[in-house]
Parts: sequence; structure tokens; C-alpha cells
Amino acid sequence: MNSKYSKIGFLLVGLLLLNFVSSKIYKRFDLTEDGRYTLSKATKNIIKNAQNSITIKVYLQGDFPAEFKRLQIETKQHLEELKALNKNIKFHFINPSKIGQELINKGLEPSRLQVQENGKLSEIVIFPWAVVSSKNKTENISLLKDIFSDSQDEQLESSIQNLEYAFANAIHKVTSKKSKKIAIIKGNGELNDIYIADFLKKLNEYYFLAPFTLDSVVSQPQKTLTDISKFDLAIIAKPTEKFTEDEKFTLDQFLMNGGKTLWLVDNVQAELDSLMQTGETLAYPRDLGLTDLFFNYGVRINTDLITDLYNSEIPLATGNIGNKTQFSQFQWMYFPLLNSINNHPINNNIEAVNAKFANSIDILKNTIKKTVLLQSSKLSKTVGTPSIISLKKITEQPNSSEYTNGEKPIAVILEGEFKSAYNGRVKPFKLKNSKENSIETKMVIISDGDIIANEISQGKPLELGVNKWTNQHYGNKEFLLNTVNYLLDDTGLINIRSKTVQIDFLNKQKAFEETRKWQLLNILFPLIVLALFGFIFNYFRKKKYQ
Repeated sequence: MNSKYSKIGFLLVGLLLLNFVSSKIYKRFDLTEDGRYTLSKATKNIIKNAQNSITIKVYLQGDFPAEFKRLQIETKQHLEELKALNKNIKFHFINPSKIGQELINKGLEPSRLQVQENGKLSEIVIFPWAVVSSKNKTENISLLKDIFSDSQDEQLESSIQNLEYAFANAIHKVTSKKSKKIAIIKGNGELNDIYIADFLKKLNEYYFLAPFTLDSVVSQPQKTLTDISKFDLAIIAKPTEKFTEDEKFTLDQFLMNGGKTLWLVDNVQAELDSLMQTGETLAYPRDLGLTDLFFNYGVRINTDLITDLYNSEIPLATGNIGNKTQFSQFQWMYFPLLNSINNHPINNNIEAVNAKFANSIDILKNTIKKTVLLQSSKLSKTVGTPSIISLKKITEQPNSSEYTNGEKPIAVILEGEFKSAYNGRVKPFKLKNSKENSIETKMVIISDGDIIANEISQGKPLELGVNKWTNQHYGNKEFLLNTVNYLLDDTGLINIRSKTVQIDFLNKQKAFEETRKWQLLNILFPLIVLALFGFIFNYFRKKKYQ
């Protein structure tokens, strides 16, 4: 009897000890083929280093169709992984049905989605957003990616794939302190601040920003280079005036010293204002004096314009109601929607980027590694300049046979050890310790200055990448933020975007067609198995006791 009670006692003690150990030690095993639940090293470092309390609100509570339920479950599982790493993280799911207007006022726009159930199409409205907060910082996360695809399954797969980067990036932004400095180059007719206000406002949350003019290089070249070398990145947004040799040499030496550069350049003069006023405009080459500089680095921006059958819209006045002008939207082939081939952390899973009067880029051979980040669609072609651009083309049916040689590069990243454009040449001015070759550095060249430009309404800047007439969202802001993050990233965070997962989705059409078969199978098969088991059990029972 004592032995029996001793065993029971040992069992109870063992269970208590097991529960205690399991409450202190958290371990999950990722048995998926693609390792989707295994957090990257960069994510773990960001989460573990977060010292302050982090609150995450997820607006995905409610009754969703099966495929969107998958997004809800995957989001919850990912947040549980993050919370297991850091107890400062608290999250809760909220049903947005009663606070929809409040969320819209905060800029969290709903998504209208087509859902197929029982062979019928219906529309649902969801708020696929999460809000990450820590102290006085807040970051909104769009959980449903609007990628360059017509497939809803691909959209959901991309959204699930983006979860780790989205949450790690948001937590990094609300918990980290500013350290890197960005120079906004002025003095060569670059875009006015109001046209880049939205992008600069977002950048200012994470980096130090300051305007920087190259005018002083004429009188104080050494001081100018010393001053610009204090910055980590220089952004040149749509210059319209020619660069002098002094200015080019300064930017060249900034690159040689390891500085990163983001160029947004229009090599053709083609502006929308004159087109809207007269119905046509002359597009002609713009000489910025940068051709030799870029050629040395390994690219050439052509003096042409890209037209694309996959494009965005242009608003045109079509009449008046009372004293108010009415506008309608028309497809405009000079506004190509640029896609990516998901070949780089910058362009992985981004929406189509809206360009205006973009030029093509030739990629030249040298020792620098080059990757195309954005390109036109297959249904595009180039138009030489000078040429007349007329709004009459809107009424003309394009000849699709002419649009067969597309995919023209429009954004390229260059990485490696650059050779100075003034190597072996007479220098514009004397400089102490001028360099002929750079250390390892990076540069992004985009052949459209309008990609960074936000629209204006009533004298105020609107959100970058949003069409003020249709409220259509494009990927301009995300693409440029990814670009800056990649150029300045020292945490390895941007590489999370390269992670891919494979999600298997149900074939809804096949499931609907075979509904009756599977219903009968699910009902009859268990009954048959049960009857067979009963027959066998009864047979052996009779045989045993016969």
C-alpha cells in the first residue's frame, strides 16, 4: 500500500516540476519546409533590445472567410513569437466594425475584397491594419499588401510573407533613436520642399535631415566637401539646372569617401503644367551635365520617354456643373506603372510605382554590381525626343503590336568599390587627400524625378503615392523608404524582405464543384468504418466465448 502511495506522490511531484520548468522555458519547433515561423537574427536583435513597453493593436478581429482567417491566424502566431522573446510586447485584436469611421479619420483606409463562397461572389470590407505604439511614437502597418498581381491568393501569400518585416520594422522605428544624417541637395533647381514634404516628414521620424547647397564649392571647395562628408546619404530630387564640374567633383568625392547617394533625375524636359494648359507640350532633352559621371559609374540615362499600356490616369476637365469644373480620369501612357521582379529587398512585395514622363536606363559593363529595381511592363516602348506630346493621344487606340519590346529599366542600384569619374583627369580644384577609388558603398539612380513628388491640394502636400482624384494608392512611398533604409541600414533589417514562404490555398472552384462528393464521403466513410469495426469486434467476441 505504501509503495502505491509513493508512486502517486512521485507522479504528482514530477507533474508539478514539469509545469514549473515549462513555465520558465519557452520552446517551439518549426517543422515547416520554408521555415516561416523561424525568426531571423535581425528580428530577434530588434525585439530583444526593445526596453520600453510596446502596444500592438490589430484590427483583424471578426468573422472572415477562410483565406482571410488565415491572415488573422498567421498574424496572431507571429505576434506570439515576438511576445515570447520580449515580455514588454502586448497585443490585442480589435473588431473594427463599430469604429470604422474613427479608423478612416486616422488614415487607416478599409479594403474592399471579392470573396467567392458556394460558387457566389460577394464583397466584404475589412480594415487590415495594425498600430504599433511605444511612448510617443506610433507606426501604422498595412497587413494586406496590394502587390502587382491580379490573384487574391498571391496577394494573401505576399501579405503573410511580409509580416515579419512589417512588425520588426515598425518596432525598430518606434524604439530606436536617430543616428544617421541625410543631406537634401539644393541649388540646382531641385523640387521645392512642398513637393517632397510628405516623404521628408516620414524620413524625419527616423533620420536627421538638413538642406545642403553646393554653391559654396566655388569659394570654399575643401570646406564644402568636409561639411557634406558629415552626412551618410545625399538625396538629389529632380534637378533642373546643369551641374558644374566643381559640384560634380564634390559629389564624386563624397561617394569615394563612402557616402551613399540617391539620384532622381529627369533627362527630358516634359512638364505637366504646360500640357494641361494648351493640350500639348514639347518634350526635349535636358542637359544636366551628369552623363559622364553616370557613364563612369556604369549607367546611362537616355533622352527618351517611356510609354506603357499598363499605366495610371490623368485628370482632364470634361465640363462644368454650376461654377464647378468637373474632371474625369483617362488612361495616360506617359504615366507608366512600374513593376519589380522581387529580386532585391528594396522591391520585394511592393505595390506598382507610379511614374510620370520617365526615361529608360542603359546598364553598362564595369566592376560595379547593378540590380534593376523598377522597370516598365512588357507592353511598353520608348519615344525619342524632341517630340510633341499631345492630349489627343488619349482618344487614339494604341497599336499593341508596337508595344512588344518592353521592360525598360527605370531604377537601378549600384554597389561596390567605385572608380572616381575624375580618375586620370585634371581635377576642377585642388583637394587634400582626393581619392581615385572608393571604399565599399552604394548608389541608387532613378530616371524619373516625379516618383518622389507628392500632389498638392489647397496649398497643402498630400500623401506620397496617392492619387488625389481617385484615392488610388501606389508604392512610391514604400519603395523610396525601402531604398533609404537599404542604403543606410546597419541592422540587417531590410534583408528580412527577402524571406519567402509558400502558402497552399484551397481551389475554391474545384471545391464548389465537388461539394456533394466530399459531403457524402465525410458522412458515409466514418459510418462505414464504425460498422466494420463493430462487425469485427462482435465476430471475435462471439468466437472467444462460443
